[in-house]
Amino acid sequence: VQGLRRSQTMPLPEPLISVSPDTLSGAPVFNGTRVPVKTLFDYLEAGDPITEFLADFPNVTRDHAVAVLEMARRSAVEAASQAAE
Repeated sequence: VQGLRRSQTMPLPEPLISVSPDTLSGAPVFNGTRVPVKTLFDYLEAGDPITEFLADFPNVTRDHAVAVLEMARRSAVEAASQAAE
């Protein structure tokens, strides 16, 4: 995501997102946390900066959040490309 650089200081969890019926009723969360991925998008949709999300959810690293945004971007571009075929 342009303007959002990863610091590469800590290895990212693999996979980036986890889903388990035992965690928040199966909502996709940042792997290793109980923070729903949807919450990051809710913050951004509301116009809040990523720094506010990170301050409110300190167990999600900037690198992890940016990697999830990059994954979403790639998925959206791929879906749009396939739809155009």
